[in-house]
Amino acid sequence: MSKSFDAVIIGAGVIGSAIAFEMSKAGKKTINVDMLPSAGHGSTSASCAIIRTYYSTLDGTALAYESYFHWKAWSDYVGGSDELGLAEFRETGCMVMKTEHNGNLASICALMDQLSIPYEHWDADTVRRRVPVYDMRQFAPAKTREADDFGEPTGGDLAGAVFFPNGGYINDPKLAAHNLQRAAEANGAAYLFNKRVVEIPQTGDRVTGVVLDDGTSFDAPVVINVAGPHSSVVNELAGATADMGITTRALRQEVVHVPSPGDYAFGEEGLVVSDSDVAVYSRPEIGNNILIGSEDPACDEPEWVDPDDFNRDFSEQWATQALRMAQRIPSLGIPSRMRGVVDLYDVTEDWGPIYDRSAVDGYYMAVGTSGNQFKNAPVVGTLMNALVDYCEGGADHDAEPMKFHLPRTDHTLDCRTFSRRREINADSSFSVLG
Repeated sequence: MSKSFDAVIIGAGVIGSAIAFEMSKAGKKTINVDMLPSAGHGSTSASCAIIRTYYSTLDGTALAYESYFHWKAWSDYVGGSDELGLAEFRETGCMVMKTEHNGNLASICALMDQLSIPYEHWDADTVRRRVPVYDMRQFAPAKTREADDFGEPTGGDLAGAVFFPNGGYINDPKLAAHNLQRAAEANGAAYLFNKRVVEIPQTGDRVTGVVLDDGTSFDAPVVINVAGPHSSVVNELAGATADMGITTRALRQEVVHVPSPGDYAFGEEGLVVSDSDVAVYSRPEIGNNILIGSEDPACDEPEWVDPDDFNRDFSEQWATQALRMAQRIPSLGIPSRMRGVVDLYDVTEDWGPIYDRSAVDGYYMAVGTSGNQFKNAPVVGTLMNALVDYCEGGADHDAEPMKFHLPRTDHTLDCRTFSRRREINADSSFSVLG
């Protein structure tokens, strides 16, 4: 294997592989180095892989809508060549409950209107017709199981929901990363697994490549950190944290899998749902199951961890999330055997990603992505390739942030939205919703 590349990409999850695909298509010689045994093996494989269009910023929303079209035509995008087959986009649509917490989605719908993204207002009766097992009573604010009034209604019914037809989920997120790997390799990209980057050498203020844990070194004028939950560790290696206003940390999360209630075929008829009233999101899962994740309510203490040393066993949080879902679906059965996923998110202070250069020339970051950026991988690959060209071509991205046009959405991103030096987004949900 050649030891000189145009770019070393640290990480081979869905975003790292999308960057490799787009850079290799543009004629760059890239290598992805990952400490795990295969593409998408880490936090990508644990992703709920939800495809949705709603975010708390205009640029975040536009990025998500643009990415939707790539998933809709996934075979065309990746070229349709993978011995393992292709990941599938299951377009169920997304239903977001109108709650006091989200202001009945007024600000979200305003962003939809600006970008001409379709949506429908559903009243409570429409929700009940569409999901007949739902109890539409209000339960907010979310509480822990220890609270005396846990599970007790707090008065009145929810006003309804907003339905976004352009959404759903990817059936196999790890396979999606593998699809991108094969597409990148078809354009000359290289991959190296089971190797950890332990040094990012520099000459002056510019990176010169990477050194691996077995002593192997690769020369490259560009290094891109897409290391997921290890992103903060890699940033420290590069000495790239001095001017960061937004940082990343590894957050432990649990995702619950439970069987659909007997009176509703959730696997066939279910939607992707965001429900801040009971503080969970959900989607259909294979085998007529329901996948349940947390919307990180204030009563749940975040568990920040060392990405190399954390508890992979289920905890009390598993039952809490399952029982919160049972408030909305009273016929939901809670099995005695806990099933699901325990893994890590790579999270910034405002749950928005960083797609940026750094204070070190040649060192770039696509980090803070876990939890809500899986869906944006195809367009982020193109954006990061353009950002490298912009900066390496001599532009001052910090003084004059790159503008990036989204052709399908016909919107131009102001990339300061994703800056490492930005102020915290006060409009964020401060949760997995971004």
